[in-house]
Formats: sequence, C-alpha cells, structure tokens
Amino acid sequence: MSTILITGSNRGIGLELVKQYAEQGWHVLACCRQPDNSTALQQLTSAHENISLYTLDITNAQQLAKLSKQLEHTAIDILFNNAGIYGQNDAYFGHTDEQKWLDTFRVNTIAPFKVTEAFIDHVANSELKTVAVMSSKMGSMADNGSGGSYVYRSSKAALNASFVSAAIDLKPRGVKVAILHPGWVKTDMGGPNAEISTEQCVFQLRKTLSKLTMDSSGSFFEIDGSIIPW
Repeated sequence: MSTILITGSNRGIGLELVKQYAEQGWHVLACCRQPDNSTALQQLTSAHENISLYTLDITNAQQLAKLSKQLEHTAIDILFNNAGIYGQNDAYFGHTDEQKWLDTFRVNTIAPFKVTEAFIDHVANSELKTVAVMSSKMGSMADNGSGGSYVYRSSKAALNASFVSAAIDLKPRGVKVAILHPGWVKTDMGGPNAEISTEQCVFQLRKTLSKLTMDSSGSFFEIDGSIIPW
C-alpha cells in the first residue's frame, strides 16, 4: 500500500486529497492543526480505515520533530505540502504590513521547506519518492499582468525558488519534486465564482503526480499538467 502525507487536510483541496487518495486505497496520513475539530475529516476517517489523523501545525518545530520521529519507520511515497494561507488580503502598494508579510512567508515558504527537511528520509525510503508543493500561478513573474497581491505573490515565488533548488539537491537521492498550481478552485480562498471544483482539481493534481519523472522534477505545473513559466 502506497502512503501519502498531506498537510492542511481539514478542508478544501487538502480534504479532497485525503478523500480521493483514501478511495484509491492509499494509506493517508492526514495532518492539520486541530483534527479533532474537523467534522468533515473525522467523518472521512470513520468511513476509511486507511486514514490516520495527526496534529501538526507546520510552523511548530516541536510538533514537526515529534511527528517525524513518530513516523520514522513509515515510508512516505508522496509528501504533499498543501497547507498555506493568503495572508494580507488588502496588500496594495503603500499599504503593506511588515508583520503580516513575515507571517505569510513563515507559513507559505519556510514551513513547507522545514516539513520537507523533516520527512525527507521517509520519502527517500519509499517507492515513489515524491515531494509535492502547492504553489500558485500568482507566484509566476512571467504571468503577472495585473500587479498587486504583494504578500501572497512573493511568498509563492519564494516557495518556487526554494523547491527548484531542492529538486536539484535531492536528485542524487532519487527524490522528485512537483511544484503545483491548483487552478482557480471553489474553496474558502478561491470563492464561489471559481472555475473548478475541489474534486476536479484533485483529480488533475493526482494525474500530474502520476506522470512525474526525474526529468520533469522541479517543474512548475499548471492544473492541466502543462508547464508554467517562472
């Protein structure tokens, strides 16, 4: 049985990742800050014996080290860094908050990297050896034609840069890295007018990950599997 660890698994895309991978027979390690308070995640767990719940605030170094130790004998085929925030939603030029910017970088950029460092041995010991990172096309400088969103854009651009380097550094261990754009999805962040459902999004993400190779490792993938310019 293949194993996937998913952060931010209590709602939206993360919750749907748990659902679809569980339905495909994977062992799902579902992580979020307060799993006991997530009714939807609890219901999924009750329906699928192959889902295991873990408490993890990705910015909490002690929790991260504890979980890494707890799972030290578990091979993780896909480490899916899904957790993230939008941050300051009114960050227009002349109105940026330094602390909110730093907080967003901590969650969106630094924490996924530290999660990956904590679980890299688990991934390297697996069959699929895959690290997935939820980014956003808003982190693409080539695609930026509308400006604004300084905090969110910069946190995702920095995330991309970090994991391109990680993809290069991890190749000797046979580990592949996928940097993913989920599309405009109907979630709390995407809103009700978004283009695709979480079901459609996760189906496509799974498809992209199933085709990932060492040659495509470190690429920035559009939701349809095509490559997004940096």
